[in-house]
Amino acid sequence: MASALIKLRLSPNVLTLSGMLFASVSAVLLGLGYLAAGGVVVLGGSVFDTFDGAVARATGRESAFGALLDSTVDRVSESIVLLGLLVFYVGRAAEWQSALVLVALAGSYMVSYVRARAEGLGVDCEIGIMQRPQRVFLLGAGLIVGQWWLPAVWLVLTVVSALSVVTALHRVLYARRALAERERG
Repeated sequence: MASALIKLRLSPNVLTLSGMLFASVSAVLLGLGYLAAGGVVVLGGSVFDTFDGAVARATGRESAFGALLDSTVDRVSESIVLLGLLVFYVGRAAEWQSALVLVALAGSYMVSYVRARAEGLGVDCEIGIMQRPQRVFLLGAGLIVGQWWLPAVWLVLTVVSALSVVTALHRVLYARRALAERERG
């Protein structure tokens, strides 16, 4: 897939921003109640997120700005998709499901924040069960199934929320141990 994208002469940053376009389309679809279509678009857009770094490495176009843009767009894209889902639930006066969307968003941010903060302190912290690819896959699959069985969406949101908290805590404890070892050694 990366080879095909390279042949199309798409820059890594264009691929990154394309992922955000897909997230925006997904959010609109979700807000309108087209859960399966929104889920398919989320999963389709994740292809760009998966391959932007590979294209950057393969073409020698890696940059600090590209890494920053990728991380930022990942957060924005995830937020946009969850905002679309929030609009869906608010429109149905589904209060606790709406709150669950916000918990999933907060958990997602905490996973990313702890990694970024740990890496800022010199600790590689790309660990845990609920990283972004897992969140995107579960959410996309849950949305597709949710078109025909709506509880699938809140079940997936519950799993994503709970495991995001577990992942953030795992990263905090891992970073604590790594920082303590560095101070001792």
